[in-house]
Order: sequence, then C-alpha cells, then structure tokens
Amino acid sequence: MTAPAPGPRLVFFTGGTALRDLSRQLAVFTRNSVHLVTPFDSGGSSAALRRAFAMPAVGDMRNRLLALADGDLVPSSVLDFCASRLPDRAGAPKGTDRIDHENMRRKLRQELESMGKKNHAVWAGMPSDFAGPLRLHLNFFLQRMPADFDPFRACLGNLVLAGGYLHHKRDFSPVMAFFSRLLHTRGVVLPIVGESLHLAARLADGSTVVGQHHFRHLAQPVRQLFLTVHEPDREGERLLEQTACRPPLAPTCGVYLRSAAAICYPMGSFYTSVLANLLPQGVGRAVAQTPCPKIFIPNSGRDVELQGLTVSRQVEMLLRHLREDAPDAPTDSLLHHVLADSRNGCYEGGLDAAERQALERMGVRLTERDMVCGNDPQRHDPLLTARALMELVPGSAGEVF
Repeated sequence: MTAPAPGPRLVFFTGGTALRDLSRQLAVFTRNSVHLVTPFDSGGSSAALRRAFAMPAVGDMRNRLLALADGDLVPSSVLDFCASRLPDRAGAPKGTDRIDHENMRRKLRQELESMGKKNHAVWAGMPSDFAGPLRLHLNFFLQRMPADFDPFRACLGNLVLAGGYLHHKRDFSPVMAFFSRLLHTRGVVLPIVGESLHLAARLADGSTVVGQHHFRHLAQPVRQLFLTVHEPDREGERLLEQTACRPPLAPTCGVYLRSAAAICYPMGSFYTSVLANLLPQGVGRAVAQTPCPKIFIPNSGRDVELQGLTVSRQVEMLLRHLREDAPDAPTDSLLHHVLADSRNGCYEGGLDAAERQALERMGVRLTERDMVCGNDPQRHDPLLTARALMELVPGSAGEVF
C-alpha cells in the first residue's frame, strides 16, 4: 500500500524505543509524522558525550531517524554503521585491572581515530554518497574529542550527530535537516529544546532525583517533574531548587505543533519519554491553541516509572503538567481520547467501571481498539496501532485499510 504524500501531520511527544516500530509502520499512511524527542537522557554512552561537551543527549534522536529512514533508498551498511557501537568495558576478561582498562580505552580511541580515514574497513562497500558525509561528521567529532573521552559502548551514529552539532556551533537544526535528507527519513525528528538540561523529580517523600537514568529505580511515586541545569549524581538540594527551569520550546517544534492534524502522547516510559516533553515553556499553550484531536496511548504491560499510577491518574498528571504552561486551558483543548485495548492490554490499575467513570468525569473519551499483541501485553502491534491512530485523524479514516 502506498499512501498519498506527504499525508496528515501527526505530532508525537516521544523518546526512547517504544515508538520505533510504530514510526516505521506510520510511513505506510503518512510521510508527515513529526517526532518531538526528549534530549535529556543521562545514562549509558549518552552520559559520556554529555560530560565531555555539556550537550543535549542525541541517542533518542538517532534512534528515531533510523526508524524513519527509507530502507529502499538507504543501504543497510549505512543503517548498520549508524546503529553500531564500540565494545563495552564489560567485555574485558575477568580480573582486568585499571591499567588494562586504560589500555583498552586508548585502543578504542585509536580505532575511532582510524575510522576517520577513507581507507578504514568500516567504509568498504558503503556508497561514497553516504560514506563521505558520515566520515566528515565523524571527523568533526574527532577534531573535538577530549583526551579523557570515554569511548566504551559509544554509538557511531551518536558520534556523527554530535560532530555535526558541535561543528554548527551547537545548533541541531542544520545537522538534523542534513541527516534527514541523507537517510531519506519519512517524517521529521526534532529535539523539544536545544539546551543541555537534565530531567528531575520531587518524590512523594520530599526527596529529589536528578538524571533520567535514575527513573528506572524510583523509590517513591513522582509528585512533580521538572528540568534543571543541575548535573546528576551531585549533592545539593538547595542548589537544585535554585536551578529548576522551564526552557522555551524550540521554535520549529512550535510551528509543527500549531499545524498538527493530530497530537499524540504515545506509549513509552511515562515520565522520561512522554511527560518530559511537556515541560518546556510554550508546549501547553501550543497544544491548547491547536484545533485537532489530542490522543493519549497509555502503556500496556509494565512501566517501572508508573509506581501504581492508574490510567486516570496518568491523565491527571498529563493535564497538570500541560496546565503549568496553559493554566486556564479546558480539558477538551488538551486531550480528547485515551486510546486503549481493554481486550488484549494490561493497564496499571485496570480499566474497570471506576476508571472509566473517572475518565468521563474529566471529559476524556475512552476509545477502544485492538492494538496490543495478544501474546505479549507489553507490545503494541504497529499496524493495528497505526490504523487506530489514523482513524482519529480528520479525513484519514478512509485511507487506513
């Protein structure tokens, strides 16, 4: 099936990998999906780049660019290169000491530097139209790589994006536009803000957590989510109180939001992939001012971040964070549908009569469709979910079958 180009504009607040398969499937129906991505990741190889350059995280953006890449036009060698990683220090033999780790680090850095040369094996068999730009951007990174950069588990796609970002004076716009063209992406990928910030939360017991990587192990339910310039894993709650901030929504993201045919708060880690995108100044107002359907797809299966938060409580949290920017916005300007699958899905707290009544009292419609894999409640079927979404986009219902 080939959809009309470019198709309706669906805007997603997203991050992580939960939307990757759905992103690929949506290209059947529209080449105009827009993915506003959280740049707040603070764990894994992203942490090394962020420590080295005080920059936003690029991993989720790279992941979504690859998901939207047109495999009919982009060689698999290019996609494999962008997704490949250097070895992890965990692969070192048992008993490896600090000196051996330093030797491994040095060898990995040398390997990275050799990749900047045209004759390296990594470019063998890759068409020059792709190899040249990737190598150029890798060299942008290598020219700026500090002597103490941690190369373990580094993703090559992240490094080329970081190289472009640094070369363009810390501006994501040119590098995202360039790689979207290079990969023939069937949609748009943008960071929700351009600043280097970290996700933080105040918990129910009054304690504070800083750093997205800590949200996998929350000891208490989240009371308030916010962004901060404060670095993760540092003490000083008083300092943290002074540095909580609301950066402005990236202007281009605002343009896409205001021209959306539908806005979706999709499945994904509730705080770190979805709500994190609602924190910048201007998001709530842009959503409220856009006359289109707004759809929430709650997670089916287990989300470690939810801490027992039922679907109706998730909706309350979503609306509350949007209203921090648009305090007078009525519910019907922020959210219309909770798109769920009560037959195959497994939702926190269930979808019993009390939950349904709670959603109705808030003025939100529970829209039920078969979307969740019958043998795996953790996973949404990409085709069924894409169809369910497109049915809610004005003028698109006739194009989904």
